[in-house]
Amino acid sequence: MSWNEQTRAVIDARTGIDPDFHRFCDEAEWKALRALCDQIIPQPADRTVKVPLAAMIDQKLYSGKGDGYRDARLPEQDKAWRLGLAAIDTEAVAACEKPFSDLSNDQRRWLLCRIQRGQVSSEAWQDLSPATFFAKRLLHDIVSAYYAHPASWSEIGFGGPAGPRGYVRMNFDRRDPWEAAEASPGREDRARRENERVG
Repeated sequence: MSWNEQTRAVIDARTGIDPDFHRFCDEAEWKALRALCDQIIPQPADRTVKVPLAAMIDQKLYSGKGDGYRDARLPEQDKAWRLGLAAIDTEAVAACEKPFSDLSNDQRRWLLCRIQRGQVSSEAWQDLSPATFFAKRLLHDIVSAYYAHPASWSEIGFGGPAGPRGYVRMNFDRRDPWEAAEASPGREDRARRENERVG
């Protein structure tokens, strides 16, 4: 893949994120965030390069860079995350007598399902709707971070940014001339022939 310097710098910055480094979250928030990321998108144990989800979200929150839009039912992203992480820990302690990071996977899933359905009511949520936080902030940020990292791209057949040339053929099942054809079962020879022309 030939990328321009700006695209390469963005990719290098993402692959260079230290998975253990955080500046926005305090220690309790950091443990809760890591546990949430592990629960929402469990990554294969044998994967050599894992997406540093919690560190990516922490970095985004520390930088203050938003998405360019916000659901009006939510406060600013930094406030939403602080309230949400504290409330999740409060709910975990109330239900299981331990913080979210110390819960078993089954307990975590059970609690997250209740939050997703809005079936929690701790005062720690303040005016933040648990279901809205779950859908519009927690899931949004974790999934967006995951698929923004090169380590996850192969799972969805994404070859990376098309910088500087861009994508031209945007319709379903259409490839640009420089994209490789997928070698699906029974189509290996055809894909090999098509890929000989990719440049």
